[in-house]
Amino acid sequence: MRFRNKVVWITGASSGIGEALAYAFAREGAHLILTARRRERLEAVRDACTGEGKRLLLPFDVTDYDCHPTMVGAAIEHFGQVDILVNNAGVSQRSLVLETDFSVDRRIMEVNYFSVVSLTKTVLPYMIERGGGQIAVVSSLLGKFSTPLRSAYCASKHALHGYFDALRAEVYDKNIHITLICPGFVRTEVSLHALRGDGQEHGRMDETIEKGMPAEVCARHILNALHKRKEEVYIARYEKVALYLKRFAPGLFSKLIRRAKVA
Repeated sequence: MRFRNKVVWITGASSGIGEALAYAFAREGAHLILTARRRERLEAVRDACTGEGKRLLLPFDVTDYDCHPTMVGAAIEHFGQVDILVNNAGVSQRSLVLETDFSVDRRIMEVNYFSVVSLTKTVLPYMIERGGGQIAVVSSLLGKFSTPLRSAYCASKHALHGYFDALRAEVYDKNIHITLICPGFVRTEVSLHALRGDGQEHGRMDETIEKGMPAEVCARHILNALHKRKEEVYIARYEKVALYLKRFAPGLFSKLIRRAKVA
């Protein structure tokens, strides 16, 4: 029960990694704030949670920045604090650069990067006033290297590392701990909802995703990393090799990634 009575706010909590995190934190005695656009899915997740912790549903679109102060105010009014903010909401991509409308590039950056920055900046002063807190940011292995068909997605995840590495250095003396989480292939609906170049959903389950790590296993690794207050963690299987190729054999990595099966 490492997180007993901690108030944990999870965005993108209606499915995938976010849903698995909700169940994992609930089993460890945490109080939960669950956010996603689909209230009915949040209600189903809430009802499936075990443990004695309290649950608050705050359904909203994370790119509705104007509502962030209102939602943070509601969370603070309800629980009096936010101990851990898990920025998990995101959207992926399945399209070539030359076939992607610029509006899709912007949409992916809005969801994956700017919404995370906005919500973090809104919650952070309350954490500092209270004397500390944790911020978890679900990035991706593609925040460390890039593959075809994911240009805007990779850009958004790379941006998270640049921003939160800087923030970590700025708030180190305020008892704020930041963990960047980099999953590889996890069995979720991410490829179904990934955006094509025209903005429509991909609508297909990628083979690599279908054979990926179960979301509940990924969630367990994330809780372990947060408990240990790690700065960055890679949660993956064989695909983790790409990290080392990119670092130590960049020329070989470039050749391989051009031929890689990424969908």
